[in-house]
Order: sequence, then structure tokens, then C-alpha cells
Amino acid sequence: MCAEVRRAAFAGKFYPARPETLQRDVDGYLAAGGPSPAQIQSVLGCIAPHAGYMYSGHVAGAVFRSLPARSRYIILCPNHTGRGAPLAVMSKGEWQTPLGNVRLDSELARELQDACPGITEDSLAHRDEHALEVQLPFLQRLVSEFRFVPIVVGVGDYERLEALGEGIARVLRHAAEPALIIASSDMNHYEPDGVTRIKDRKAIDRILALDPRGLYSVIREEDISMCGFAPAIAMLTAAKDLGARRAELVKYATSADTSGDRSAVVGYAGIVVSKDEPVCEPPAGRSLPS
Repeated sequence: MCAEVRRAAFAGKFYPARPETLQRDVDGYLAAGGPSPAQIQSVLGCIAPHAGYMYSGHVAGAVFRSLPARSRYIILCPNHTGRGAPLAVMSKGEWQTPLGNVRLDSELARELQDACPGITEDSLAHRDEHALEVQLPFLQRLVSEFRFVPIVVGVGDYERLEALGEGIARVLRHAAEPALIIASSDMNHYEPDGVTRIKDRKAIDRILALDPRGLYSVIREEDISMCGFAPAIAMLTAAKDLGARRAELVKYATSADTSGDRSAVVGYAGIVVSKDEPVCEPPAGRSLPS
């Protein structure tokens, strides 16, 4: 029997549909800014944006180029469509991108469902959701082979997000292979550039302080339209439980940096969460698979 394949729904929309063009663009985002920086070997999680690559690809590239390769990933994203279960996972089959198919990690998905009772098997929430799909080409260009668990997070109350993060940490603490948690999120939406930068700074400060409850509070109090605050809170909670000591802002931008229109922008932050300081020496021989 053929494995179920979740088709690439946003190729040609948020990113190029032609494999050679997508490969070139992603490699360009990953290489932007010069030689690869020191990888953060003790990384536990990250926040990466999910807008069209022309706007946020350079920020996502800055995040992914800082990460060491892993064979397993948990990718959390918001629910933009409103469809499907509140915490929706797919555990079987593959996801398609123009660069090829990526296998789902069925074993890790089952363990997460056992540890987090609210997680439900549901492909509907994933079918037309872009926020997770756009992360995969970056991983495909950096890691020769990997598996992942996709989770659409459609809940917004702090207690459920905290419980999700704690459940993820319990699973990863005893996992035979390390897994990295990716929270897919853009920052404030559709306000003037100056307003967005001020609001985003307030949210970023709480993330850099490893303060998930503080992030939740500032989002509410300051009316910050950070679409992936829920995945970010779950990731931060899990990372803290796993021993996180540091969060680093690797790049920030708004859509105005590309479009020039500062009247109504979207913010993008790339943040990496780790146990320790980044290594001092750049990794030897890290190259992109051809």
C-alpha cells in the first residue's frame, strides 16, 4: 500500500514550484550574510517565520543556518484556516514539496499523543495550512534525511499551551534520538512599521527572557497580532523544561524591508533557544546537499 502523501499546497504561491528555482532561492537565503556562523550545538528549539519567501525567507534562512542537523523535528504552527481539531497531528505517510517527499515520524507522533491527550489525528487542519509547509524546504536543503511530526496548534489558552509544552518535553527527555522543536510564527500584522517594531520588541524581549507566561501576557495586554504565539509558548515551555538557558535573536525584519511600504507591515523574527552559549568555532565542512 502506498503511503498517504500530503500534497504541496503552496508551491508556486509562498515559494517557487520549480525545484531548481526553489533550491537556488533557499540556498541563497541560507548563505546570505557571508560564511556560515557557528552552529548552536545545544539547540532545543527555534522560532521561524512563514510568510512568502520574498518577504521572510532571509529571516528563516538566518535561523536554519544556525542549527545543527537533526534526524527528527517537531514542527508547531498556528491554524490560519480555522479547520480541524484544536491540536491536530498527522502521524503517517509523507509530505510533498518540490524538493521531494519527507517522511512523518510515526513513532514520535504516537508518543506525543500519549503524553499530550489533547493532540488528535486530523489531516483536515493541515491540508490548506501554509505555516508548516514553508519550513520544510529549508530542512531539505540542510539535512540529507529526516523525519518530522507536524502539529497545528489552534488553542489559545495558556494552560493548554503549557500542558502541550510539558508533554513535548516529557517525550523528548527520554527520546533515543534528539529532536528539535520548530515554532512557526510571524510577528505583528498590518500596522505601521514603527508601531509593529515597538510591539514586536516587547514580545521578543519576553521570548529572549525565556518567559512563556510573560509572552502570553504581553500579547494580550499590548494587542500584538503574533499569529504563532501559541506554538511559540509551547516551544518555550518545552525548551525550559529541557534545560534551556539562552534565547538569541538571529534576525529581525518587517515586510517593509522588501516592499518599501511602511503603512501596514508584518514583522518577522528568527530566534534560537539553546542550553548553552553558541560554539566559538565554525563547523568544519558544512555544505548543502546537491
